[in-house]
Amino acid sequence: MAFVQRNQIGFRDTSVPANVPNNDVARLMYYLNCVCSVIEYNDNDIRRYRNCDNWSSLSNEEVIGVRLTGELNGWTAPKDVILKLAGILTVKGGTGAIVEYFGPGVQSISCTGMATICNMGAEIGATTSVFPYNERMAEYLKATKREDIAKFANEYKNSLLTADEGAKYDRVVDINLSELEPHVNGPFTPDLAHPINKLGQEAVKNKWPLDIRVGLIGSCTNSSYEDMTRSASVAQQAIEKGIKAKSQYTVTPGSEQIRATIERDGIAEKLRAIGGIVLANACGPCIGQWDRKDVKKGEKNTIISSYNRNFTGRNDANPQTHAFVASPDIVTAMVLSGDLRFNPLTDYLTAADGSKFKLKPPTGDNLPAKGFDPGVDTYQEPPKDGSSLKVDVDPKSTRLELLQPFPKWDGKDFIDFPILIKIKGKCTTDHISAAGPWLKYRGHLDNISNNMFIA
Repeated sequence: MAFVQRNQIGFRDTSVPANVPNNDVARLMYYLNCVCSVIEYNDNDIRRYRNCDNWSSLSNEEVIGVRLTGELNGWTAPKDVILKLAGILTVKGGTGAIVEYFGPGVQSISCTGMATICNMGAEIGATTSVFPYNERMAEYLKATKREDIAKFANEYKNSLLTADEGAKYDRVVDINLSELEPHVNGPFTPDLAHPINKLGQEAVKNKWPLDIRVGLIGSCTNSSYEDMTRSASVAQQAIEKGIKAKSQYTVTPGSEQIRATIERDGIAEKLRAIGGIVLANACGPCIGQWDRKDVKKGEKNTIISSYNRNFTGRNDANPQTHAFVASPDIVTAMVLSGDLRFNPLTDYLTAADGSKFKLKPPTGDNLPAKGFDPGVDTYQEPPKDGSSLKVDVDPKSTRLELLQPFPKWDGKDFIDFPILIKIKGKCTTDHISAAGPWLKYRGHLDNISNNMFIA
C-alpha cells in the first residue's frame, strides 16, 4: 500500500527505506505477531475527538484474556489453541478487542507456536493478539541473529512486556492445554470447530465428501521448523511401514530460510518420501496460487490444510471445495488415511505387509540444532540514486500498469457520496477481492479491480 500511495502522489523517493525483502518479512512476522500491538486512529476519529470535551469519543478496544493452563502434549499443537478459541468466540467474537494470552500454559508454547496463534487471531476478528515476552521468544531472537533485540527486551520484560499483576479483562476464556484435543475446523468457515474425535460423525451427518483429495501444509503461518519436524516425524512412521499418502500432499515453505533448512536437515526428503510435493516459497494454495487439475469447478470435494482461511472458493476458486483447517501434523496424518473420518489418536492404518499399526504422537524441534540455513540470497540492492531509472511497460500489457498520480487535493472534504453497496453477513476478503487466477493482475490496478465483489 505504501508503494501505491507513493506512486499516486507522484513521489519518486521516500525518506525511509522502502525495500521489503520477503524473507525478512516472514521472519519478522513470527516475532512481531507475538508481542506487538498498535491502535490506529484515522482522521474521522481525531475530528470527532476535536469536537468533544474528552478522550472518550475515541474508540477503546476491549481486552479478552485467554488463560492457558496445563501443557501441550501428544497430538495437540499450538494451532489447536486458536482453532478451539475460534469455536468459542466465532469469526466476529474478537471484533473490537485485543486478545491477550496469559497463564502458566504459555511456557509450553514455542515462539513460532505463539506466532501461529496470534496470526490466526484475524479469523476471530481480533484487532491484535499478544503473548507476554518470555524465554521462548528470546531463544527465537537469538536463533535468528537478533540477540541484541533479546537483550533489550529482557530489560523491559517485567515492566512493559508482561501484563500488570492483577490485570483485569473484559472477558476471560479458560483453556486447559493438557485436556485440549486436536481440532479440525470447517468447512467454509474457520470457526466451525470439531474436536478430532467428533469430526467423523459430523462429516457423515452433514454429508460432507469423506474422501480427502488434497492435504496442504506450510505457507507463512504453519511452516515453522517445529511444524515441519513434527510432520516429518509422522511421515517417518509411514516410511518405516512402507506406505505413502493416499491424498495429494503439498508442502509450502514460508521462506527461503525454512526451505533451505528443511532441505539440509533431511526433513523435506521425508515428506517427499510419502508423496509430498514441495512447492515454491510463497503464499501458494493458501491464496489460490495453485494449478489444481484433479477436480472440475463445481465438483464437491474435500481438502484439509494448515492454513488460516477456508472461505468458500479461496483455495481453488471452486465453491464446492469443502476446506478444513488443522495443524500440520494432523494434516499429514490425515493424508495417510485419505479419509475425513480418520482419527490418528485412535484409528489404525494398514502397513505394506498387511499388518495394522497406530501412529505415535509427533515429535519435533522448536529450533534447528545446526542453526538456520539462510539459503539463496535473492535480494538485489537498488542504486542509492534511482532518479535516472526509467521503467518501460508495454502499453498493451494486461499484467503491468504504471499508475498515474491523482490530481492535487483541493483541500475540500468529499461529502454526499452515494453508497454503492452494503454488505450483510460474513463478508470475507475473498468476497471483496478474489485471489487465485486474479493475482496475475496484481500489477495492473485497472484489471485487478474487475474482480471486486464478484465472488
